[in-house]
Amino acid sequence: MQRLLTIKTNIHKFLGNLVGALRFVWQASPGWTVISLSLQILLGLIPLISLYLLKRIVDTMAIVYEDNNGTVAFEEVIFFIVLAGIVALVSAALFSIAEFAKDAQENVVTDFMYKKIHDKAIEVDLEYYEDPTYNDKLHRIQEEAPFLPTKILQALLEGGQHFISLLVVAGWLFWFHWMIVPILLFTAIPKVLVRLRHAEKAHILNVRHTPLERQAWYLHELLTDDSKAKEIRMFSIGKILSTRFQTIQKQLRTEELLFARQWVGVHLVGEILPILGVFGMLCFVAYRTSFGWLTVGDLVVAFQAIQRGHGFMQGLLGSVTDLYKNNLFVKNVYEFLALKPRLVNPLEPKPIPHSLERGIAFHHVSFQYPDETRKILDDVCMEIRAGEHIALVGENGAGKTSLVKLLCRLYDPTQGKLTLDGTDLRDFSMKDVRQQISIIFQDYVQYHFSARENIWLGNTSLPMDSERVKLAAQQAGAQGISQKLTAGYDTILGRRFEGGEELSIGEWQKMALARAFFRDSQILVLDEPTSAMDAQAEHELFQRFHSLTKGRTAILISHRLSSVQMVDRIFVLEQGKIIEAGTHDELIRSNGRYATLFEMQAQYYREQ
Repeated sequence: MQRLLTIKTNIHKFLGNLVGALRFVWQASPGWTVISLSLQILLGLIPLISLYLLKRIVDTMAIVYEDNNGTVAFEEVIFFIVLAGIVALVSAALFSIAEFAKDAQENVVTDFMYKKIHDKAIEVDLEYYEDPTYNDKLHRIQEEAPFLPTKILQALLEGGQHFISLLVVAGWLFWFHWMIVPILLFTAIPKVLVRLRHAEKAHILNVRHTPLERQAWYLHELLTDDSKAKEIRMFSIGKILSTRFQTIQKQLRTEELLFARQWVGVHLVGEILPILGVFGMLCFVAYRTSFGWLTVGDLVVAFQAIQRGHGFMQGLLGSVTDLYKNNLFVKNVYEFLALKPRLVNPLEPKPIPHSLERGIAFHHVSFQYPDETRKILDDVCMEIRAGEHIALVGENGAGKTSLVKLLCRLYDPTQGKLTLDGTDLRDFSMKDVRQQISIIFQDYVQYHFSARENIWLGNTSLPMDSERVKLAAQQAGAQGISQKLTAGYDTILGRRFEGGEELSIGEWQKMALARAFFRDSQILVLDEPTSAMDAQAEHELFQRFHSLTKGRTAILISHRLSSVQMVDRIFVLEQGKIIEAGTHDELIRSNGRYATLFEMQAQYYREQ
C-alpha cells in the first residue's frame, strides 16, 4: 500500500512539474507553441499516407509482372510514385518549417527563462548570496533552467508525433496479426525502465557533484579573469590553480565514468530485447506470406511497418525518458523560483520623509548572520542627527559595514530596531529607503559601460544626457578622467569589450564616487571608498565631500583617522559595540581607544 502511495505521489509531482514547465512555454510563446503542435501532428500522420502509397505501388507492380499487357497498371504505378514523391516533398517542407519554429521558440523561451532567473536573483535578499546551498541551486539553475521548458516541450511534441505515427502503424500491424504490437511493446518495456532508472540516478549524481563543479568553475574563473591575471602571474600560482582544477575535474570524470560503466551491461540487455522482438516479428510475417495469407505488397508494408513501428516506439520511449529526466531538473527550477525574500515590505508602507528632521537612530541593535553564533553587532545604540556628518572607525570586523547594511535594509536586525525620524525602518518600503541613500561600498562595482553610464546608474530616473552627470564627475574629482578618454564620457571603461580603455584603481573609485553624488538622496555613505588614494588625495576628497554635502546626512567609514577629523562626531566600534563617541578633539582628550589608534597612525606618518 505504501509503495502505491509513493508511486501515486511521484506521478502527481511529475505531472505537476510537467504542467508547470509547459506553462512557462505557453507564457513565453503561445503563437510558436500552436504552430509547433500543428506541425508535429501533420508530421505524425504522414507515415500512414506513405505506407499506403508503398503498398499500392508494390501490389500494382505485381500486377504488371503477372500481366504482360499491364500498361494501365504501370501508369497507375507511376501515379502512386508521383504521389509518394509529393508526400515526401511535403514532409521535408513541414520538417524544415518545424525546425525553424523549434529554433524560434527556443530563443524566445530561453530569454523568458533568463528573465525569470534574473528577476528572482534580484528579488532575494543579500543573505542568500552568503549561503552555499543557495549558490549550489543557482549554479544548477544557470546550467539547466533557460533551456528546460523548451526541451520538455520538444520532448512532448516529438513524443506526440511518434505516438500518432505509432498508432497509425499499429493499425496496419493489427491488421496483419493482433500479436505483433503487444510483443513489440512487451520487449520495449525493460529498456524504458532501465532508462528511467538511469535518469534518476544520473540526476542524484549531478546534485552531489554541484559543490565540486562550483569549485572547478571558481578555479577556472581565477585562471581566466583579467582582474586576477596580474596577481596570479606575480605569485606564479597559475600551475597550482590549474592542478587543483584538473584534480577536481579528474574526480568528477572518474565518478561519472564509473557510473556510466556500471550501466553498460544493463543498457545492453535493454537494447537486445527490442531487437529480438523486431526480427522475430519479421520472421513471423515472412512465414505468413509464404503460405499466401499476405500479398507481396503486404509483406513489404509489414516489414516497413514493423521497422518504422520499432523506430516510432523507440522515439516515443526516448521522449518519455527525456521528459522524466528533464522533469527531475524542473524540480530545481521550482525550488529556486519558490524562494521568498526574508526581508518583507509592509502591507501598507508609510510615506518616507523627504526631508529628515530628527535623523537616524539605532535602538539596542544586535545582529548576527544566520547559522552563526557570533554577534556582529551587540546592543548598539546610536543617533545620527539630520544633516549631521559622522564617521565610523575601528579595526576590520568591528561591525562598521554591518551597521551600514542594516541602514540600507540589506538585512534586518536580529534584535532592536532602526528608526528614521522616529519611524521603524521596516515600516517603509525597501525601495523608498534605498532611494534616500547613496552608498559606495569598498568593493564597489566596476561597470564595463561608458563613463557616462557609470555615473548615470546612480540615478536612472534622470536622463542619461543630463548635465548633472558632468556635475557629479566634477564633485568627485573625476572630470579630468573624462578629458583624457578618447571619446570623453562616451568611452567604454575597462578592456573587457572592444574599444574600452582601462582606468587605474583610484580613477575607478572616483567614478564610483561620482555615481554616489549623482543620486539625489538625503543620506550619503562612503564605506572605505578611497582606499586606493594616497592620504593627501583622500583628505582633499573628504574636505570637498564635507563641503558639498552640507545639509545632508553623511556617514564616513575610513581607516585613516586623519581624514575624518572634520566630521561632527566620530563613533569608535570594537567587537560589534560602540565604545567611544565624540568629536575628534573630545576623543583625543579622553585618551581612549581612538586616541591610541590616532597616535599610532600619526607616529607611522612621522617616521615616513
